Amino acid sequence: MKRVILGTAGHIDHGKSSVVKALTGVDPDRLKEEKERGITIDLGFANITYPDVVVGIVDVPGHERLIKNMLAGVGGMDIVMLVVAADEGVMPQTREHLAICDLLKIKSGIIVLNKADLIDEETLELAKEDIRETVKDTFLEDAEIVPVSAKTGFNIEVLKEKIRELALRVVEKSTKGIFRMPIDRVFTLKGFGTVVTGTVLSGKVAVETNVEILPTGIKSKVRGLQSHGQPQKEVSAGQRVGINLQGISKEDLKRGDIVTVQGKLKPTSYIEVEIRLLKDAKPLKNNAPVHFYLTTSETIGKVKLIGREEIAPGDSAFAHLKLESPVVAMAKDRFIIRRFSPLETLGGGIVLDPEPPRRKKDIPYEHLEILSKGDLADCIEIKIKRKGMNGIALNELEGWISADIDDIKSSLEKLLGGRKIVRVNNHFFHSDVFKDFKSSVISFLNDFHRDNPFKEGVPKEELRVKLRVERFPEILLLLSKIEEISLDGNTVRLKSAGKEEIDEALERSLIRQITAGKFQPPFKEELAKILKIPESRLTDILKVLVKQGKIVRINDSLYITREQYEEMLKLLKEFFLQKQEMTVSEFRTLLNTTRKYSLDFLEYLDSNKITLRVGDVRKLVKRG
Repeated sequence: MKRVILGTAGHIDHGKSSVVKALTGVDPDRLKEEKERGITIDLGFANITYPDVVVGIVDVPGHERLIKNMLAGVGGMDIVMLVVAADEGVMPQTREHLAICDLLKIKSGIIVLNKADLIDEETLELAKEDIRETVKDTFLEDAEIVPVSAKTGFNIEVLKEKIRELALRVVEKSTKGIFRMPIDRVFTLKGFGTVVTGTVLSGKVAVETNVEILPTGIKSKVRGLQSHGQPQKEVSAGQRVGINLQGISKEDLKRGDIVTVQGKLKPTSYIEVEIRLLKDAKPLKNNAPVHFYLTTSETIGKVKLIGREEIAPGDSAFAHLKLESPVVAMAKDRFIIRRFSPLETLGGGIVLDPEPPRRKKDIPYEHLEILSKGDLADCIEIKIKRKGMNGIALNELEGWISADIDDIKSSLEKLLGGRKIVRVNNHFFHSDVFKDFKSSVISFLNDFHRDNPFKEGVPKEELRVKLRVERFPEILLLLSKIEEISLDGNTVRLKSAGKEEIDEALERSLIRQITAGKFQPPFKEELAKILKIPESRLTDILKVLVKQGKIVRINDSLYITREQYEEMLKLLKEFFLQKQEMTVSEFRTLLNTTRKYSLDFLEYLDSNKITLRVGDVRKLVKRG
């Protein structure tokens, strides 16, 4: 059955709760204080069940000091019932509630002229004219005005049928996005534990599903679900829902938290937005503090305007919002801002990027325009481009923008088909970024091969440090897509770069110098001077000869030929045929060398588990 959320709006004491009670038989004022004072203080809930649609009702307070409670209930509304008292007409909170609903882009609604029994027909017509003038140029401009009396029941059945007609025309929220339910109430039930309620904004969730509470990051499981007083196995977008959470205390949760699937959404304290001010608001200056409302959350933020110093009334501008407390936002979410002091609604807007680049200068204006007005594929392309060489994974994109997951995947396929992006597994990079990256890597490798003619290529770890990217495994896979580049084992090289061959005469001279010293060959620094070549070049040559098996690296400064190494092992084994232990002095005598050389050789033998040091002596480990 179709499910729709209707929210009330209007000035205090105009009878919103009374109309709801007349429609449903349920008094939405549930708090003792509300009963005593006769005013709505917090959100109230009821529902109307028709044969073909269920309308969940969220009743909001009308007092100007309780706007934050009103805002906590308005986020999930599909339609609005604006209630105006016929004997008082349009009042300040009528206008403010209307402005808030308009800013949040609620698409349809109905206007209820309550207390019609208190006035005559002529006054009723004047009240209608007043309302028509007020709702001009808003989403309620063409809405029907229904005079009723919650007290006498006049036209209540007519209103109920009008609500049904309106609800049937509503396009239902998609169930194919990420499950999100902003919490508006937290309480405990004896025998059940902690229960949270809210309106499901997108997606669906079932009993036994693992969920996460953000921004705290608390993990839990759905023990039970209820909607409109009935147990449910699964609930979806557009429903008023109660969720019984496992293993969480009431004190761990609060209004404004989000119940969602695990590992998709990220809390953020820095978001990129487009702000639109109300026509009757005061100008908003750069760096001004504001109260920020998103779904059921409220925090304070500082407005950092992009490319200007002020927003004029009725105008819009791009900005960054630096928030005091983290929120859970997705691109395309809508929000409201109110003046820091005195508290009054300034305007609202749309989230462009809940995780924008941190640079504040040179933000391409066209990127912001696309994020504001572009279609889904355009927005995704810009987001991928802004991520640069870090790219973005599919699951991150699914948690970045408020859209159906299938539509996100279709948009990616469209971008891939148009060669706008490049895919590595489920990770995406922008083609323009990839082209620049390709040029820079090829240039870097050219320089490397020029400066290191004897090296096979750049070690992967060295390249990782050079590139300074977060996702190096994906970058390596991206490199494999570049035809000019080859990944060989632990190195990256240009296919066109041939490794320089070692001059035969130089190699013979090097081997001769190492051999001539027996077990006291010249150290690398001395060897470079003898051969009259730079030490860095000698290092590369020695590495090549080690790889070819012609010499053995004892440490970074000491090398011997393969023949010398084999002779050392032969002498060592012959010694241990006669004795079980060997001192440093005995080893020095065995090789006819100095103590310094002996210690270097023994450290090598120990580290390669040929010998074992026990106190001041060595024992042979390998006897084969």
